[in-house]
Amino acid sequence: MKRALREGLALCCLLWALSATGQGAGAPPVKTLRLAFPADVSGFDPAQAGDNYSFSVTAQIFDGLYGFDELARPSKLRPVTALGMPEVSADFRTWTVRLKPGTLFADDPAFNGRKRELVAQDLVFSLKRFADPALKSPMWGNVEQMGISGLTAERERALKTKRPFDYDREVAGLRALDRHTLQLRLDAPRPRLLQSLIGFTTGAVAREVVERYGDRIMEHPVGTGPFRLAQWRRSSLIVLERNPNYREEFYDAEPAADDAEGQAWLRKFKGRRLPMVNRVQISIVEASQPLWLSFLNGSFDQLTVPAEFVKLAMPGGKLAPYLETQGMRGHLVLGQAVSFTYFNMEHPLVGGYTPDKVALRRALALAMDIERQILILRGGQALAAQSPIGAHLSGYDPAFRSEMGEYSPARAKALLDMYGYVDRDGDGWRDQPDGRPLVLKMGSQADAVSRQHDELMKRDMDAIRVRIVFNVAQWPENVKAARAGKLMMWSMGWGAIAPDGQVALQRLYSPSAGEFNMSRFKLPEMDALYESLLALPDGPERDALFDQAKRLAVAYMPEKTTVHRMFTELTQPWLEGYRPRVFGGDWYHRVDIDTARLPTH
Repeated sequence: MKRALREGLALCCLLWALSATGQGAGAPPVKTLRLAFPADVSGFDPAQAGDNYSFSVTAQIFDGLYGFDELARPSKLRPVTALGMPEVSADFRTWTVRLKPGTLFADDPAFNGRKRELVAQDLVFSLKRFADPALKSPMWGNVEQMGISGLTAERERALKTKRPFDYDREVAGLRALDRHTLQLRLDAPRPRLLQSLIGFTTGAVAREVVERYGDRIMEHPVGTGPFRLAQWRRSSLIVLERNPNYREEFYDAEPAADDAEGQAWLRKFKGRRLPMVNRVQISIVEASQPLWLSFLNGSFDQLTVPAEFVKLAMPGGKLAPYLETQGMRGHLVLGQAVSFTYFNMEHPLVGGYTPDKVALRRALALAMDIERQILILRGGQALAAQSPIGAHLSGYDPAFRSEMGEYSPARAKALLDMYGYVDRDGDGWRDQPDGRPLVLKMGSQADAVSRQHDELMKRDMDAIRVRIVFNVAQWPENVKAARAGKLMMWSMGWGAIAPDGQVALQRLYSPSAGEFNMSRFKLPEMDALYESLLALPDGPERDALFDQAKRLAVAYMPEKTTVHRMFTELTQPWLEGYRPRVFGGDWYHRVDIDTARLPTH
C-alpha cells in the first residue's frame, strides 16, 4: 500500500513537472523531443562523466571526430568534425586527421562575445585532460590504450611530483600540425585506433571554457554539437536547446539496399537540415510505474521499457495489439551491453588467486540461476552470457559455451565441500575453512528491480547454504564505492562504444583497476593477452587470443557475466526516424516530431 502511494505521488509530481515545462495539457505543439532517464546524470564534462546517462547527453553537446552512420547495418564509421577519414602510416603508428574548417563552439561568456572555431589545438588540450590525475577521469584507461607517445609519461610526472598537470608542456605524440590538422604518434601499432576517435573521447572542450568554470565545468558544457545545455535541475530535469552555431549538417545515411525501413527513412529525410527538433527535454523518473504510465499517457516520445512491463509491451517479442492500434512502434534489440556480478579480487573473503578462493567464486557463479533472472527480471528478454564479451563485438562467438553460462547447484556444493567451506558450528550455514562465518555482502539499490534481483540472489545462495546480506545505497554512491574497491560484490551493466571486443576485456585488465576493472582483477597472463590484442590486426591469430582470454576469465571468475542484454523500446506514432542503434548515442538531432499527430490532452 505504501509503495503504491509513493509511486502515485511520484506520478503526480511528474505530470506537474511536464505541465510546468509547457508540455502538458493546453500547451501548443512544438518540436520538443521528450525522453526519460531512470537515474540522473553525474555531469556533462567528457573527461569526468562516467555513466551511460551522462554519455547520452554529452553525445548531443560534444561532437567526436567520427561517429556511426545512422542507418547502416552493420555499424559503419563516418567523419563528423573530421574532414575525411584519417591518413594512416603503414605501421599503424602515425594517424593524421584534418578538421572541417568553420566548425564553431556554442556561444559562451568565456569567448568574450566572439565566435570560437574548433581547431586542432582544442583536441590536443582535450586529450590531455583525460590524463590529468586531478580529474580522476574514469575514461583515462580508454585514452591510455590509444598509446599516444609521451601522454602516459606526463600523467606519471604529475603523479610523482604532485604538481598540477602541465598543459603547456609538449607531448611528443600529440601535436597540432597547423590550425586544422591533428597528428597522433603512437608507441605501438594500433590498427583500430579509428574506433577510439569517436564520441566523448574526441568531444573537444575549449581551454578558456575550462579555465572560466574550473570545478563547475561538469555543469557548464560548451561543445560543437547540435544542442547546448539550457537547464539542469538535479534528479529532476535536463533541457537541451538547438545550438544556433551548429554547422550546416544535412541528413544523409547509407542503409543497405535490402533495408526497407532504412531506405524509407532516407527518402523522407535526405537533405534535411539538422537538428530536426528544436529542444530536448529529459525527465528523471526513478520509479518504473510512473515512467510506464507517463509514456502510455503520451508524455514521452521514446521509452526503453522497464523490465516489469516488458510482457505488457511486447509479449513474445511482438508489439501488443493495444499499442499497435495506437500507432506505436516496438523494437526488440539484442544489444552489445552485458550485465555482470563482480567479485572484489582484493577482498579477503571473495578475492585472491589461490585454489580455495577460485573455487569459492566459481561455486557462487554456478549457484546463480540466470535463466530465472531472465524470466523474472527481464521478461524473458535476454541471453545467458558465456563470456565477458558482448554480442556484436569482435571476439564474440555465439557458439562458445563455458562454465560462465552454467547453472549447477550440485557442482557448486561439491566445490564448496571440497575446499572446506562447510558448516562447522551446526547452525545450518557454511563457514570459511578456518571456521569464521562465511557471509557475502553485496551492494544494491532501493528500486523495485534491484529488490527483485536481491530476492533471487538470496534464493540462489540459500540453496547452497551461503549467507548473503545486501547493503543498499544510491547508484552514484555504489559507483564511487566500487571504484574505490570498497564493495565485496555488486551487480551492474556495461556497454561498448565501438565494435572491438578488446574494450570488454578492459574489465579484466590490471591497469584499469578502479576504472572499468571494478573487480580489480590482476593477472599477468590476461594483461599480456590484452596488450597483444591491441597491436594485432583482425584475423584468425587475434581470434585465438580472444578465445584464450575468455577461458582465463571463466577459470578465475573475477566476474560472473550474467546476460547479454536485450532492450524493448517503444516509440510514439509522432516520433519519426528513430531506430535503435547498437553503437553511438548521438541520435537526438536525427529524428523528427510530426506535430500534427501530437496528443491534444
